[in-house]
Amino acid sequence: MNSADPYSAAAGDHPSIQIDKRRVRAAFERAAEHYDQFAVLQREVGERMLGRLDYMRLQPHVIGDVGAGTGLATAALAKRYRRAQVISIDLAHAMLQRARRRSPWFRSVGFVGGDAEALPLADGSCDLLFSNLMLQWCNDLERVFAEFRRVLRPGGLLLFSTFGPDTLQELRQCWSRIDGHTHVSAFADMHDIGDALLRNRFADPVMDAEHFTLAYDNARTLMREIKAIGAHNATAGRARGLTGKGRLQALERAYENFRRDGALPASYEVVYGHGWVAQPAKRDVDVAAPQPRRAR
Repeated sequence: MNSADPYSAAAGDHPSIQIDKRRVRAAFERAAEHYDQFAVLQREVGERMLGRLDYMRLQPHVIGDVGAGTGLATAALAKRYRRAQVISIDLAHAMLQRARRRSPWFRSVGFVGGDAEALPLADGSCDLLFSNLMLQWCNDLERVFAEFRRVLRPGGLLLFSTFGPDTLQELRQCWSRIDGHTHVSAFADMHDIGDALLRNRFADPVMDAEHFTLAYDNARTLMREIKAIGAHNATAGRARGLTGKGRLQALERAYENFRRDGALPASYEVVYGHGWVAQPAKRDVDVAAPQPRRAR
């Protein structure tokens, strides 16, 4: 990891890329109504994560969907594990309202407002934590994994996805030619995420990544879609106030250098990971043979 590069370093070491959680919450509150219409990649990644559960030997009793959004995964998890209680957790209340409307009324599903860096769940209360494309909105990955580890029972599974450093690289490069502000969030490297899992005592961690490219007619359509799903620039180093017409036009001109086959690409690196909470080691207990009682 190059500590001189804020986009490959921890947010805590670079104040300009710290995430403003109040801004994140407000953006997702506004986006909730139209989120599903535009969140094509988020839905695809969620379905791929659910498919990975086919290969996990797990029969959970309590499941936490952390960063549940509008509840697509919550509903799918409730359908897959019909005897389990599923808890939908999100920072934005409006997202939870959408998730509640999607959830089957006859299932045991809970809806809790909360932050992944301070989960409103009891110690050892979950058998499975599922988190789709949420970690990039957290400032302290160590704290998040410590919270995940705290609420999982022995034998429990953490399954997550997040964005890697190649995400929106075209947009980041274009803005870097225009001003010195941060316009795209920093995303942690897959290997750093895996190391954080190990430091927080997750057993048998597995990490891998996929690359997606979405195509757009123009740069403004891309930015409108990002805004429509609530993925605003929430970094501390963002420019304050409205983006002027001149800078938007400069961005569009710069982005045209990436046009291929009549379309503008937007790259996404999706990092997947999972890890287990180890079962406590069994102790061999020597049981003394009962001594015969002496007859009186």
